[in-house]
Amino acid sequence: MVLHNKYAEDKFAQEFGINVCSDLVSVPARVLPPPMLRYHDSGKEKTCAPSVGQWNMINKKMINGGIIDNWACVSFSRIPPEEVHRFCCDLIQMCNMTGMSVNPRPLVDNRSANPNHIENALRDVYRRTTEMLGKQGHEKQLQLLIVILPEVSGSYGKIKKVCETDLGIVSQCCLPRHAARPNKQYLENVALKINVKVGGRNTVLERAFVRNGIPFVSEVPTIIFGADVTHPPPGEDSASSIAAVVASMDWPEITKYRGLVSAQPHRQEIIEDLFSVTKDPKRGNVNGGMIRELLIAFRRKTGRRPERILFYRDGVSEGQFSHVLLHEMDAIRKACASLEEGYMPPVTFVVVQKRDHTRLFPDVHGRRDMTDKSGNILPESVFELMTCHPTDFGFYLCNNTNIQGTSCNYHVLYDENNFTADALQSLTKKLCNTYARCVPGLSTVPMAFVL
Repeated sequence: MVLHNKYAEDKFAQEFGINVCSDLVSVPARVLPPPMLRYHDSGKEKTCAPSVGQWNMINKKMINGGIIDNWACVSFSRIPPEEVHRFCCDLIQMCNMTGMSVNPRPLVDNRSANPNHIENALRDVYRRTTEMLGKQGHEKQLQLLIVILPEVSGSYGKIKKVCETDLGIVSQCCLPRHAARPNKQYLENVALKINVKVGGRNTVLERAFVRNGIPFVSEVPTIIFGADVTHPPPGEDSASSIAAVVASMDWPEITKYRGLVSAQPHRQEIIEDLFSVTKDPKRGNVNGGMIRELLIAFRRKTGRRPERILFYRDGVSEGQFSHVLLHEMDAIRKACASLEEGYMPPVTFVVVQKRDHTRLFPDVHGRRDMTDKSGNILPESVFELMTCHPTDFGFYLCNNTNIQGTSCNYHVLYDENNFTADALQSLTKKLCNTYARCVPGLSTVPMAFVL
């Protein structure tokens, strides 16, 4: 591109003394050692170390398998009922093989429904299962609804709204092309998703069970946040932006999260509801906000208050760094102080840019020991500072195998925990390998990826 545009001959560039180099910038990088992952002792393989960013569930079982006593299936596709039945049997068998305990029989017969009447069909299945559980003397509701989507796309959001928001039941959506011809890898991935949805845990870092095994996290109770704001598409001039915050709810495993969402003014990037104070006629000033609520939830779950905070903030451009940091750090401080006088745990504030356009290439092409199968840099590679920012502490992390060679950019805007570059890079890389919905690692920490 540099040669094609002839920047060296551009008179404006020459007048300003700008020289555009035609060579790629060469930067030092290193490959971080993979963390050891822990699975259940009943499996043939109890531990696993990712190889080139990859691993699988062969000979392994989930470390905490969920229990499902009652489930049902509804299909909005044109798949014949007998194939739907076979798919459900294969999926439930895979769930049990990988460590879950799932009743092999559905609570009610599988139902085929018209995709034009999605809400009515879902509510009917919910009503039938509730009546069946009532007859059996159970107060529990349906634990899992398997939904095979229609061939025409566009119904996923509606199904999720009805199930999770209106009815309060866990759903697992499957594409019809996969349900008609499921392979083992697909069934394993769906089983991993289901296990997490019903309260199980797929894997943890092995060092989480060792005293001070995970630097920074294991030493004292630590809560890790992820936050992002989703804006309406172009042309939507009045729709609200949606802010979301998730936080880890288990310690020291750091594998379970709780999330909160809040609507805020159109296209506003700063999260308004991290901390809030409202006036009540009877109680006076009432403290609230998403950070405060998640800190309280962490204490209820673990019995300990967080002594350290790591905050991963997604979706912030470089021009907004100082503005977002000033407002949101202040909100975090106020949320902590509102819980207990003098409560000020140290905070590290990191911006995550997961749609960065930087492309990374190995110096030597064709060498299998220096590239992945796509010819990109090796997974678990990290490089820092000089390519990120001239003064700020930051790094790029490429933790997974992908075709485009993209990485994730991390900027440390504020650090009261005195991280070294190696310590934060290593911790971030470990967290990237705990993503529950699939086995290959991510380049984005799960707290920011799920938003």
